[in-house]
Amino acid sequence: MGKGMRAGKKPSVGGGAGNMQKQMQQMQQMQRKMEEMQAELETKEVEATAGGGAVSITVNGKKEITKVAIKPEVVDPDDVEMLQDLIMVAANEALRQIEEMSQNEMGKLTGGISIPGIM
Repeated sequence: MGKGMRAGKKPSVGGGAGNMQKQMQQMQQMQRKMEEMQAELETKEVEATAGGGAVSITVNGKKEITKVAIKPEVVDPDDVEMLQDLIMVAANEALRQIEEMSQNEMGKLTGGISIPGIM
């Protein structure tokens, strides 16, 4: 028996069916807001650069690369590896930024509660 409980006394289980219906409505409302926020996030873009702006990558909220810009002076046929590294750094940074933006926006809606499959 729990502390402070007497034999034969059942713990109160608040509210019944009315409370359950209210909770379902709140969850549905939150789900709609999350869907709206996700649609809005998908329209946003972030840009990241590497090599002092030699390589620039733009990523949208769907985590798709939408633009790659490479300054001609960084293209050196004898050092392709450096160009590959710059592209990788810029792409990873852009993806990190869009993920951070997404988590911040969703965190505002969920109050920081992590919901599996969403964040």
